Amino acid sequence: MATHHGKSGVVKAGGVTVAELDSWNYRETVSTEDDTAQGDTAQTHLAGIPGWNGSVKCHYDRTAAGQEALVIGASVVLALYPEGAGSGAVYRTGTATITEIGVEVAKGAVVSREFNFQGNGPLTPQVV
Repeated sequence: MATHHGKSGVVKAGGVTVAELDSWNYRETVSTEDDTAQGDTAQTHLAGIPGWNGSVKCHYDRTAAGQEALVIGASVVLALYPEGAGSGAVYRTGTATITEIGVEVAKGAVVSREFNFQGNGPLTPQVV
């Protein structure tokens, strides 16, 4: 099994690479509903509907490609490449809503920008 260095990660928004990328993450989730009945000897549950969410953190650059596509409330097609975007790489793609944008300014640090998103539909595995 191959491992990958984080420096290879790529995020694309609407097909445009998000520039000045620092870090990103996504999580796939599913809710559960308890269906334990009286008399059962252990808890049981039913799986609900899956979803996904995550965030992208960049060095703040209002002229950087891709960052300006991540507007609060916007619906964007995201492509998330943990291995890089080279031939044969596995990645995930799906439509997401930008739910939160923040800027962090700290003395002695690069100004950063963070975008949080919520999936709207499936997150689909693909191969470059």
